[in-house]
Amino acid sequence: MTKITFIGAGSLGFTSELVRDILTFPLLEDAHIALMDIHPERLEWAKRQVEKLIAAGKRPATVSATLDRAEALKGADVVLTTILAGSTEVWRHDIEIPKKYGVDINVGDTRGPSGIFRFLRTINPMMDIVRDMEKYCPNAVLLNYTNPMAMLVSAIQKQSFITVTGLCHSVQGTAMMLARWIGAPYEEIDYVCAGINHQAWYLEYKWNGQDAYPLIRKAVTERPEVYNEEIVRNEMFLALGYYVTESSGHNSEYNWWFRKRPDLIEKYCTHGTGWNPGEYAYILKEYQRNEATWKDQVRERLEAPLTPEDLQRGEEYAAYIINALKGGEPFKFNGNVRNTHLITNLPEGACVEVPVYVDRAGFHPIHVGALPPECALLTQLSSGIEEMAVQASIAGDPTMVYRAICHDPLTASVLSLAEIRQMTNELFAVHKDYLPQFKVHRV
Repeated sequence: MTKITFIGAGSLGFTSELVRDILTFPLLEDAHIALMDIHPERLEWAKRQVEKLIAAGKRPATVSATLDRAEALKGADVVLTTILAGSTEVWRHDIEIPKKYGVDINVGDTRGPSGIFRFLRTINPMMDIVRDMEKYCPNAVLLNYTNPMAMLVSAIQKQSFITVTGLCHSVQGTAMMLARWIGAPYEEIDYVCAGINHQAWYLEYKWNGQDAYPLIRKAVTERPEVYNEEIVRNEMFLALGYYVTESSGHNSEYNWWFRKRPDLIEKYCTHGTGWNPGEYAYILKEYQRNEATWKDQVRERLEAPLTPEDLQRGEEYAAYIINALKGGEPFKFNGNVRNTHLITNLPEGACVEVPVYVDRAGFHPIHVGALPPECALLTQLSSGIEEMAVQASIAGDPTMVYRAICHDPLTASVLSLAEIRQMTNELFAVHKDYLPQFKVHRV
C-alpha cells in the first residue's frame, strides 16, 4: 500500500482531480489517501469527495482526514502540497499596494514584488511541512504545486535533504493549445521545453518529427482568432521566435513590454479571448468570488452523479510520477529541479524547469545546454531576481528583498529606486506578522 498525503487538501477541485488520476493506476488503486488541512469544513468536504471517487471506481483505496499534520505525514511515501498562506484579506495587499505606485499586477503569485512577498510569507509554512517530513517520512518525495514555484522549491532545496520537485500544468497545457492551433493530434507532438517556471521555452516543437514552428507562426499571423487567444504570448513569440509557457496574463507581468502604461494594458491585456488575457487583479477577484460561493459549488459537485468520463485520468503529472516511483512505467515530465549545469546559461543552483525522467530509482533531470540568447536574457534576469529573494529570506535581509525588487522588469519600468524602496517598506509593514525570518521589517 502506498501512502499519499495531501497538505492543503482543502484545495477541493485540485485534490479530487489528483486523487481521481492516482486511482486509475493498478499499482495505486489500494493507496491510502491522507488528507490534511487547517480548515475543518473544507477538509470534511474533501474527504467526502475522495470517498465518492473511491466508491464510484470500486477501488480498494482508503482515505483519512486530519487537522494534525504530523499524523498525516507519518509513513508517507509521497507528499503533495497545495497550500495558500492566508486569505485574500492577507494577500490582496500584494496586488493593491504595488497598484498605488503604478505597478499594475494581473496575478502576482510568481515573481515581481507581489510574487516575492507571497514567497516570503509562504516559505515559512512550507519549511514547517518539510521539517515535519524530515521527522516523520524522511524518505518521502515532495511534489509541490504551490506558487511561487521556483522560489519555494529553490529555498527548500537549499535547506533540506527532502527530495522535492515542483509541478505546473502550463507546459503540457500550452503544448496542447499549440497542437490545437495547427490541427495536430496531441499524441503526434514532441517537444523540448526548458527555462524556469512560467518562463520556459519550447526549444523544439515537432509534429511527427517535423519542425512545427512554421505552422504555429502561420496560425498566429494569419488567423485573428488564434492571435487574439493569447495576445501577449503571441507578441512575444513573434519577437523572440520561441513560444513561452503560462498564460498571457501571467507573462504580461514578467517583462517590460505590456503593463507599464494604461494604453498598453488596454491594447495587449484587455481584449484577449484566452482564460487570462491580463486584467488587473484577475485571480484576486476570482478568489474573492469563490470565498463567497465555494460551499454551494461543493454541494453541487457532491450531489452530482459521477459518470465514467469523470473517472478518466487527466493530464496532471503527479499520478504518473507516483506510479513510476512505485515501479510502474517510467515517465517523462517537466519538473522544477536544482540547476546542476542542466541549463548552462542560467544560475548554477537555481531552480529550473527542465525535462525529467522518473522511475523507481527517482528523478533523472535531462541536460538541456544553453537557452537561445533571445530567451536567455529575460530568463536569466528573472532567475537571478528569484535567487536574490531566496537568499534574502534565508538571511533575513530586507535590503536584499528591496534590491531584488529593484531589478524586476515591470517595477523598474514605472518606478524610481526611491519609489521602489517606499513600496517595499509598505509591503513589509502590512505583512510583518507573517515574516518571522526578518528581525527588521524596513529597508
